[in-house]
Amino acid sequence: MKMFQQFWNDEAGFVVSTELVLIATVLVLGMIVGLTTLRDQVIAELADVAAAMSNSNQSYSYSGITGHSSSTSGSLFNDNLDFCDQNDDTSGTFVHCITVIAATTGE
Repeated sequence: MKMFQQFWNDEAGFVVSTELVLIATVLVLGMIVGLTTLRDQVIAELADVAAAMSNSNQSYSYSGITGHSSSTSGSLFNDNLDFCDQNDDTSGTFVHCITVIAATTGE
């Protein structure tokens, strides 16, 4: 019983533990805010990469070349529409594509 009474009256580590809980709480809140910002910036960067890839011209062509003893025929490739290149969704349901709307610039 004497040991339980000593344990009950012992306050030696009270101030230190309270300070550690306060510091840990501030650190956890800071990490939550920082990780949320990191998540948002990664999503924005991936959307920028997707927009850059979707704006690339994937079609190519070259005409035939004739040399002294050989020749090549021409070639042509046109990019077909992919899954996310067109919006056929008229029912208002969620489309599983990233859509980036950017202002057009006169070139």
